[in-house]
Amino acid sequence: MRKSRYTDSQILAILKQNENGIPVPELCREHGMSSAQFYKWRAKFGGMDASMMKRLKELEDENKRLKKMYAEERLKAEIRKEALEGK
Repeated sequence: MRKSRYTDSQILAILKQNENGIPVPELCREHGMSSAQFYKWRAKFGGMDASMMKRLKELEDENKRLKKMYAEERLKAEIRKEALEGK
């Protein structure tokens, strides 16, 4: 997965600037990003503080790890099933 050019604190700072009244097109020009990216951030991180954002990232990482574990176990189960049918 591609890493963001912006850190979590930078994203929060950009969102705060918008809350303080700076228009979206001006923010996008200043920070070199598209308005679509800004609106995605606002939908995902709007109203969060730094601790909530950190917790969200931790949960996303844990979810990714659990999905990988499930896929590996499912693959092992399929291999066992094929081995038993072959006997």
